[in-house]
Amino acid sequence: MDANLLVAFAPGHLEIPTTAAVIVHPTYGVVLWDTGINGVVADPDRRDAYWGANVATAFGPHAFKREHAIDAQLEKLGIKPKEVRYVLYSHLHLDHAGGMSYFPDAVHVVQRDEIRYAMWPDSWTSPVYCQNDFRDIRKLNILEIDGDFDLFEDGTLRLLKTSGHAPGHQVLIVNLPNRGRICMAADTGHQRSGFDSLVPMPWDWSTSAMSMTRMRMKQLERSGVPMFLCHDASDFAKLPQNGEFWD
Repeated sequence: MDANLLVAFAPGHLEIPTTAAVIVHPTYGVVLWDTGINGVVADPDRRDAYWGANVATAFGPHAFKREHAIDAQLEKLGIKPKEVRYVLYSHLHLDHAGGMSYFPDAVHVVQRDEIRYAMWPDSWTSPVYCQNDFRDIRKLNILEIDGDFDLFEDGTLRLLKTSGHAPGHQVLIVNLPNRGRICMAADTGHQRSGFDSLVPMPWDWSTSAMSMTRMRMKQLERSGVPMFLCHDASDFAKLPQNGEFWD
């Protein structure tokens, strides 16, 4: 995709990942962080109808294959969709909530501001909220939260509201028994260069709120918590992959 779609005025082109995470809680079972892109988008004959032709052209998901969708990734790990207990959303853009309907038995955790905005977004942000992703949303068990939230009240999974890129954007602090705390930072920055220099992304819902969020995230890093941006290739490469676990 064009780099300037991720960092305002950036030159050139980028190939990017979109990061989802599998967390196995010792008491509460399988928890997902984001659900990536819906598998329909892997089909070139169907993606325009699903996403919209202009969206598919802009974001260029040509390298995305059906085996990259989250249900297929979980199958490779031996995890069935019905075994997923909780799905946590950084926000509901089409590259984060695309797999929502794959998990009808889970509790879906989303910020109250985000789910309401996603159902009726401003016209200029509406292309990145794919209404086809939400076709089953009223059948799902939705846990709406408002602000920072300790999911299990045990410090293992803490959600921090980080508005800016989206009204109800949130990040996840995972406290691993041996490695300690890490932050799945989602779209608080789309590339390290933009994050470090506080350059907005053109789709950021509020550049003012995003500036405040980034200052908070920079302090989190200064406090010793490693942070991983969803679409930065170098951050993605540092994470465990292909069935590896950190703890």
